[in-house]
Amino acid sequence: MRIKIPYGRGEISLNILDKNILDIVSGEIGSSKLNEDRVIKKALRSPIESKKLSEIAMNRKSACIIASDITRPCPSYKFLPDLIEELNEGGIKNRNIKIVLGLGIHRKHNEDEKRKLVGDFVYEHVKVIDSNVLKSKLIGTTSRGTPVEVFEEVLDSEILIVTGNIEYHYFAGYSGGAKAIMPGICTRNSIQFNHSMMLEEGAVAGNFLSNPVRQDIEEAGKLAGIDFIFNVILDDKKNIIAAVAGNNNEAYLEGIKKYDSIYRKEVEEAADIVITSQGGYPKDLNLYQSQKALENVKEIVAENGTIILAASCCEGFGEDIFEQWMANCRDYKSISEKLKKKFVLGGHKAVAVARLLTRAEVLLYSNFNRNETEKMGFKKIEDIQGYLDSRIFQNTKIRITIVPTGRFVRLKK
Repeated sequence: MRIKIPYGRGEISLNILDKNILDIVSGEIGSSKLNEDRVIKKALRSPIESKKLSEIAMNRKSACIIASDITRPCPSYKFLPDLIEELNEGGIKNRNIKIVLGLGIHRKHNEDEKRKLVGDFVYEHVKVIDSNVLKSKLIGTTSRGTPVEVFEEVLDSEILIVTGNIEYHYFAGYSGGAKAIMPGICTRNSIQFNHSMMLEEGAVAGNFLSNPVRQDIEEAGKLAGIDFIFNVILDDKKNIIAAVAGNNNEAYLEGIKKYDSIYRKEVEEAADIVITSQGGYPKDLNLYQSQKALENVKEIVAENGTIILAASCCEGFGEDIFEQWMANCRDYKSISEKLKKKFVLGGHKAVAVARLLTRAEVLLYSNFNRNETEKMGFKKIEDIQGYLDSRIFQNTKIRITIVPTGRFVRLKK
């Protein structure tokens, strides 16, 4: 069987015998016939537990829309014109609308990237800026003690709209919704407080109600005063296949319900080899983002099995502290104890990698050289097809599961 794995701006083609394929977990759901524009407009016409955005905009003078940064797959340029049209219909002029790209702790964008993210029309008619942690304001503290320090420029508009895409997140449960606020426009200090809860029970993919990280995020969203959300669900080719709009968090809860109905996957048994990717560009720009694919498939690899991660990582690690901690991730006991004593944002991902390496080997197909790869505790793989052919030759009964876009998968109990 011919299998295609997203990688950077292209893909890797593999040929694997059917008898060796245990499972293929794909997001291909026959969505090619869906009209994205119709999906967007339908959600905006029927907001959940909310007035239409155009009605909210009446008698208001300004609006701020928070959108995803370059490391996220969300195709904001497809729906931002519709949101702006709704605001215009309600009487808010373009000069009083701004788009804030939520960076969290990620790098800034250049102007070409901003234009690509929001589209030509929006870029040319509306103010588009990056969030800036140096210009932050404390707006409150959550019940769990997280100081919510947000980019102050989102606070001077009369309407606050958050956007994003919904997918599984390995410790926040799901992306989307109020995650545009935390970590989207928050300071490192705020994010560190929030993310430290990833070590608590319940901080796992697919859990919303009893997830301490996610519930803390929801409180941050309430403190910020979200007026309207617009979230999309994507297929493996980043096409919009569903959307929700309206009040947070009623609309968001409907969104994750839809997402689960499409993407909650289980497999019957663990595989000797799991092949995955973070979904290609832009999600595999760096290892900081690509690590999520490892977390999403960790349950379905057999003890002492192998995960092959294809991620270009053309921008390297993506975060300095993560890079520093990854140098020691072969010593799980040491760095996990270090993180428990003092939670360090960036270090948390290295600990997750280290924990995985105690039970499985990871082969990394990327732009990292062999020395860099091995320092992280991974093994460099240059030829995935050749490696698979060799393993199958050694053991004709070897079982391989393919998860092309690193979706969250669990074993059936």
